[in-house]
Amino acid sequence: MATLFPSSKRLFVLDSNIFVEAHKRYYAMDLCPGFWKSVVHFTGSGRIVSIDRVLRELRRQDDALTEWTKTTPDKLFRTTGIQEIADVYRELMDWVWQETRFRMQAKTDFASAADGWVAAYAKVHRGVVVTHERRSPQAKRRVPLPDLCDRFQIRCKDTFEMLRELGVVFEWPGAA
Repeated sequence: MATLFPSSKRLFVLDSNIFVEAHKRYYAMDLCPGFWKSVVHFTGSGRIVSIDRVLRELRRQDDALTEWTKTTPDKLFRTTGIQEIADVYRELMDWVWQETRFRMQAKTDFASAADGWVAAYAKVHRGVVVTHERRSPQAKRRVPLPDLCDRFQIRCKDTFEMLRELGVVFEWPGAA
């Protein structure tokens, strides 16, 4: 699929797990504030977005991540309340419901999560889904977001690929 953005201007659409994993593990706010500042910076330049449904998932955390979402720029979490996005979401979900490899619980869980909406937003805006999920063509108990993206020719990357493409580098000020 052609993209509206050359690689230097590509739009990245972040899944919930990007924020949650960063916060709870490798980019904890007290250890790597640069990660969080880079998200805000690239939101300002129109390169990083997420969606309203991800925001709802993050606000259920009731921790420092929830507080962080209250101080982020309004344009980080975009609305999915647009007919074109809803139409694409319906197309994606039709595939999920018809895909016989997935168990019913996997389909139900996927339908109640933000993942399908992240993919729909990315498809409409010709963006790249950023998630920590991995491709899993044999999965039955869950619907892997990268598998859905592959099926609908939506680009998909992880946090580290996105940061490299954006040219983000975290340096320790004490390093000589």
